[in-house]
Amino acid sequence: MNPNKHRIEKDSLGEVRVPAGALYGAQTQRAVENFTISGLRMPRAFIHALGLIKQSAAAVNKDLGLLDPNLADAIGAAAAEVRDGLHDSHFPIDVFQTGSGTSTNMNANEVIARLAAQRLENASADEPDRVDPNDHVNLGQSSNDVIPSALHLSACVEISARLLPALAHLAATIRQRADALGGVVKTGRTHLMDAMPLTLGQELGGWAAQIDSAAERIDGSFSRLTRLALGGTAVGTGINAHPDFAERVIASLAKETAIDFHAAPSRFEALSSQETAAEMSGQLRNLALGLTKISNDLRWMNSGPLSGLGEIALPALQPGSSIMPGKVNPVAPEAVAMACAQIIGNDAAIAVAAQSGNFQLNVMLPLIAHNLLQSIALGANAALLLAHKAIAGFRVNEERILGNVARNPVLVTALNPVIGYAKGAEIAKKAYAEGRPLLEVALELTDLSEGELKKLLDPTRLTRGGI
Repeated sequence: MNPNKHRIEKDSLGEVRVPAGALYGAQTQRAVENFTISGLRMPRAFIHALGLIKQSAAAVNKDLGLLDPNLADAIGAAAAEVRDGLHDSHFPIDVFQTGSGTSTNMNANEVIARLAAQRLENASADEPDRVDPNDHVNLGQSSNDVIPSALHLSACVEISARLLPALAHLAATIRQRADALGGVVKTGRTHLMDAMPLTLGQELGGWAAQIDSAAERIDGSFSRLTRLALGGTAVGTGINAHPDFAERVIASLAKETAIDFHAAPSRFEALSSQETAAEMSGQLRNLALGLTKISNDLRWMNSGPLSGLGEIALPALQPGSSIMPGKVNPVAPEAVAMACAQIIGNDAAIAVAAQSGNFQLNVMLPLIAHNLLQSIALGANAALLLAHKAIAGFRVNEERILGNVARNPVLVTALNPVIGYAKGAEIAKKAYAEGRPLLEVALELTDLSEGELKKLLDPTRLTRGGI
């Protein structure tokens, strides 16, 4: 678009200068000029969901006899282009806009109306060249039910297509490494201090279970996210919408996405509250907590290489310092931890936004949509990064690990049933203070034979639990 060329558009407030090449009209331009807060745009997934809703609405209005068939087909074809992301650059409105998202809904209506009009003009000179954004594209709808519906629709699509597959891949990658490392016995740690041994396979198995649990919680909240506000129109009553409109549109959305969408039991709740989005955001926050734990474990295990734990070596992805030659840092888990921090921050903002339902409408819908979709994308991308750039390729320093296990005085815990806690503490303290092997000190301070002690203190045996 040439920013120096303009055309004149009109809306109910009067004339507006709009860039000549813009597909949008007066209301979008007003929003562009009014809202200059962040430079952030509504997520593409959200815009594409809007396109799908408008496409389905046009087809249903045609079937209900409410739209001329040619007009409806043109609107549907134009909306499909928006759904497919062909006109993303014509959605310039800031996230921080009118709380209902009316500006973005009208942005979609105006873009689709102009594309439909162009299509009709190209088809035949006898066709009407005026497609109205409100009367035709927005028929049977309100921003107040379309925007929360697009929020739920886009979130469901992104969770199904991106997030859950990414989590499944991460869990599978972790389990693959766990199976391969099941025989490597290492020192366990509680309070960051040496504890009883476990295998690397057991440790990684705990990570995989964390990811599985996160996916299970997300899936458990998913069904409530499939409830759509469509049909509520302005305040939940369904004014200006055909009684069959919403059900038919929702059925079309379900068919197009292969997701079981259905009408919200109460449109009044669906318009005025956003607890479902907040619930899903909370599940994403929990995922972030788990990813952070795994990332930090990797960073600690990788620490060194000489003065840290040095149990593993993460893949060397890039030079680690602009001043210290040869330094390599755990950049993949660091990046994941930062993404998780953003997810946690997004959740806090969503919590504030979700309580902003005033009477019949929540008035922070664009913020909720932006943050929820960003958190979904961050979770999916962070999971894949952790799988590909950290978990799959780390090397195990078995010599270092086994050496630490052999010197671990806490192994004396296995002697508790035989010699008692107090005698065990005496042996552990003496071995640690004198830097001597635990077995050697135990031989001095107990009546147990060397064979008995070796059996009781065998690290591999101790990873199996029991007495």
